[in-house]
Amino acid sequence: MTQELTCFTAYDIRGRIPDQLDEGIAYRIGRAYAEFLTPNEVVVGFDIRLTSQDLCNALSRGLTDSGVNVIAIGQCGTEEVYFGTSHLNADGGIIVTASHNPKDYNGMKLVRENSKPISGDSGLNTIKQLAEKNEFEGTLKKGEVSARCIRAAYVDHLLSFINTETIKPMKIICNAGNGAAGPTIDLLESRLPFEFIKIQHNADGNFPNGVPNPLIEENRSSTIEAISDHNADLGIAWDGDFDRCFFFDEQGRFIEGYYIVGLLAQSFLETHPGAKVIHDPRLTWNTIEIVEKMGGNAICCKTGHAFIKERMRIEDAVYGGEMSAHHYFKEFFYCDSGMVPWLLVTELMSIQDKTLGELVSACMASHPASGEINSKIKDPLALFQAIEERYGKDAESVDYIDGLSVNFSEWRFNLRMSNTEPVVRLNVESKGNQLLMEEKTKELLSLIRA
Repeated sequence: MTQELTCFTAYDIRGRIPDQLDEGIAYRIGRAYAEFLTPNEVVVGFDIRLTSQDLCNALSRGLTDSGVNVIAIGQCGTEEVYFGTSHLNADGGIIVTASHNPKDYNGMKLVRENSKPISGDSGLNTIKQLAEKNEFEGTLKKGEVSARCIRAAYVDHLLSFINTETIKPMKIICNAGNGAAGPTIDLLESRLPFEFIKIQHNADGNFPNGVPNPLIEENRSSTIEAISDHNADLGIAWDGDFDRCFFFDEQGRFIEGYYIVGLLAQSFLETHPGAKVIHDPRLTWNTIEIVEKMGGNAICCKTGHAFIKERMRIEDAVYGGEMSAHHYFKEFFYCDSGMVPWLLVTELMSIQDKTLGELVSACMASHPASGEINSKIKDPLALFQAIEERYGKDAESVDYIDGLSVNFSEWRFNLRMSNTEPVVRLNVESKGNQLLMEEKTKELLSLIRA
């Protein structure tokens, strides 16, 4: 009888340990990945969770029992597997990680050659079916595991995104959240004129300071307090596998990822005139205004890393950004990185001789936004229909690129189902009118949560 594996999601693998994911399932995933992709070499790494190394060992056995050679890069962040896969010209890559999920969870993110994502419609469903079926043929020759250290090459590649000679000295709070970012920060430290003040720096899968997820408001206080205590120029915090970084300005204000998308678009368009920039549909006006003002081409794409990466390749876009703090770069194999964004922001601060607050405050005032607000809903389809009937008839435009986007002359909103959680997500923005944005956010929430 086929066992259903509930740890497979739309984009990756995530499940509670041990009832949804264990070493036996990890082994089967390795076998299934090998049968689906028929690779010769696969890069494998693992994050700082307490179960990650054992799951990674089981995954590697599944690969080698299928005749695949494993390049083991050890404990790392997700983007190090992306980098290693392309840098070493491997046929694929897998990291064992559950990012910002609770500490009793774990999972995997899978890519193929050139670090292309493997998600639901590009092979993950097939791998799931093969792992559930669990009928694998023996191989004449087992694969081998070889350890490789790629971190020096990875750091060199990160620094290729900026001109280090233009960087000015700064005092920066670095909050790794006891996740995987620490070793990369340590290596960058000697190459940059920054004073890094490191908090929650050491990797600890027990998460003594809570699961590393700076989107949770209570997780931000340690970074904010450190900025004040040390009179720092900038604060940066990462999630567990550091594929996302989050910014705090010199006043300790948390800066929504939406405004960072605009900053990074500006950075690239200054060096790549006329380039294409991909953005998600949740919050758009600030990004579109900046890109068009600088002569670029802003292209809206459905939310989600697989969609963004695919569209970037199709459009040959130089950069893609989501308000959720995922930032994608053509020169990083069209993948997301949690290190490249803050390097580019510090370069922009240095070149323009401005603080982060000065760089974003005008945009925050001209396009105030609600931030993403989640609500659990029993009947999402009925809700979407009711919201569209209420607002659509008077709107300037309505689109369905991702969920429901309704645009008026002075404000707009996007309402969409989460791809990873049983919630609907609301984002509202206005043109220079904080009170209107707040009023419409309250109005929509009263309908959503009625």
